[in-house]
Amino acid sequence: MNRLAQETSPYLQQHAANPVDWYPWGAEALERARREDKPILLSIGYSACHWCHVMAHESFEDPAVAAVMNRLFVNIKVDREERPDLDQIYQTAHQMLAHRAGGWPLTMFLTPEGAPFFGGTYFPKQARYGMPAFPDVCGRIAAIWRDQRADIATQNEQVREAFGRTLPQSSASDFSPEVVRAMLDNLRANFDGVHGGFGGAPKFPHPADLELCLREGEKDIALVTLERICEGGIYDQIGGGFCRYSVDAEWSIPHFEKMLYDNGPLLALLADVWLVSGNPVFQRCAEETAAWLTREMQSPEGGYYSSLDADSENEEGKFYVWDRDEIRSLLTAEEYAAFAPRFGVEDPPNFENKHWNLRIRRPAQNEALINAARAKLFAAREKRVRPGRDEKVLVSWNALAIRGMAHAGRVFRRPEWLASARRALEFIRGQMWRDGKLLATYKDGRAHLNAYLDDYAFLIAALLELMQAEYSSRDLQFATELAGTLLEEFEDGESGGFFFTGKSHEQLFHRPKPGQDHATPSGNAIAAWVLGRLAAMTGEERYSGAAARTVALFYPQMQDYPAGYAAMAVALSEQIAPPKMLVLRGHQPELGRWQAEMARTFMPDGLVLAIPDDLSGLPTTLDKPQRPEPVNGWLCRGVTCLAPISDLIQLQTACKEKT
Repeated sequence: MNRLAQETSPYLQQHAANPVDWYPWGAEALERARREDKPILLSIGYSACHWCHVMAHESFEDPAVAAVMNRLFVNIKVDREERPDLDQIYQTAHQMLAHRAGGWPLTMFLTPEGAPFFGGTYFPKQARYGMPAFPDVCGRIAAIWRDQRADIATQNEQVREAFGRTLPQSSASDFSPEVVRAMLDNLRANFDGVHGGFGGAPKFPHPADLELCLREGEKDIALVTLERICEGGIYDQIGGGFCRYSVDAEWSIPHFEKMLYDNGPLLALLADVWLVSGNPVFQRCAEETAAWLTREMQSPEGGYYSSLDADSENEEGKFYVWDRDEIRSLLTAEEYAAFAPRFGVEDPPNFENKHWNLRIRRPAQNEALINAARAKLFAAREKRVRPGRDEKVLVSWNALAIRGMAHAGRVFRRPEWLASARRALEFIRGQMWRDGKLLATYKDGRAHLNAYLDDYAFLIAALLELMQAEYSSRDLQFATELAGTLLEEFEDGESGGFFFTGKSHEQLFHRPKPGQDHATPSGNAIAAWVLGRLAAMTGEERYSGAAARTVALFYPQMQDYPAGYAAMAVALSEQIAPPKMLVLRGHQPELGRWQAEMARTFMPDGLVLAIPDDLSGLPTTLDKPQRPEPVNGWLCRGVTCLAPISDLIQLQTACKEKT
């Protein structure tokens, strides 16, 4: 066993028995590289990554290949989910050096100081697919390191300068809604009106883009996309939950890994599109996805696990796909007659020309028979060899799931979903919040690694959602403590915006300040958004100032390139028009009834806080005077507030108005 056996990451532990002399990223590996004047071979991947497993089986488990690696390099293995800071830096470096997008596994070669000088993604053990053999690549890189040091040094300076140019340098003084409109125009231009989503294959759900569209009135984009996804093979029609992406443009065949960070935002979106449309397919998918999250992804301690692999028994999708004869053998003739046309089993096989990945193909003829059939297939599937599960708990991904579960629980009036979200939050507060700072990852009783920008920003967003379900002074206190650390550790006090790593973090080759959305929304965007809302709740000007400076910093980039900034566009919208804040005060049970009714009012530009009259110690912004009516609502936007409203219908009407 190598050094990875002592790590918390299941992905690193998967490589603990490799003959490669792996190190985790840290001082020991970097010091050895400097001492022996050896380049570093950095391999970045994650547990649910199919091609990471392929490269591991081909090369890292082969003693001959490992001998080459051990002789020529100091080898470092990184879980990109535990170390997104390193992944961001070296994915960007790969794009600069190779002039094409990266991916996983990422294979980078570094100087002992951590400067990247060559990189690629997957390399086969033997030359194929137009790619060189991995052992040959290793030999060539070692020769370059030996013979071309001056060239490497020159290139390193150029790379450093290029990294410097990735940081936004200017800021705006005035904001215009035309920038948001330009982003929506770009999304509309790329929208697939037939199948939903944006562009062609491969297709990703892009929850942040859909959230922006729904909020800003492009509702058909969100409704069509989510309906097609819910009908497609990217959605698990038997067990609930969404896979990471579709390999085709029609959402038929997914890459079968299931990621926590997708399912949380998609669950929240399902609640909102149901509010807007009333389409029962969205409620069904929300119920099944929430059930999957609590059944398969929530640990006994409370936190949510990270992901499920695409593979089982070394075959991608084997757990999820079906043979026609197997389905027929499990169902009665009547059940099969209802189920087969509904899910495309009567059509030719759609997965590798021999199996069926289920998707909705035709209208249901008999819901009762179909539901009975699905239950039987689920029970049969539970007996199969399950995909691997990455059981580490990440704060940022948990926060996305907490927010999604809390929002859906509030909209659909499902207290058990709210309880699930609360359990996850209390786990993080109890195990991963130490001495005023978050730790990023937890597994097997051990929390470690400094948390990142996303951890703080996303967790504040989760708290804001939970407080709308059930107001808690303790939650508000936690949110303000997180905001204090966020400003102290991450904010750039001179230029505005937030660095991805805090002041206390180790010094790396680069300190990024990302503004665009990727697989998850931009941490800078969510920080600006939550600080603006937290300012409305508390009256704290530090929060509103930091939010405005962050949006101003990225505003020129949003103007020049109106794509990939959906989350920042939401933050921009709330700079142009401050969020609405509705404070309900009164007595139970009437207060709870109003709160439940307001949860069914689609109000993406605001927040609703129901606070019992007998609760004291509130910020002045929330401390409204008692009145004789059972419940009163105070609706404010910025510094403008309406007179208190004691009629629920009148209040709902006021909340829907644009002003």
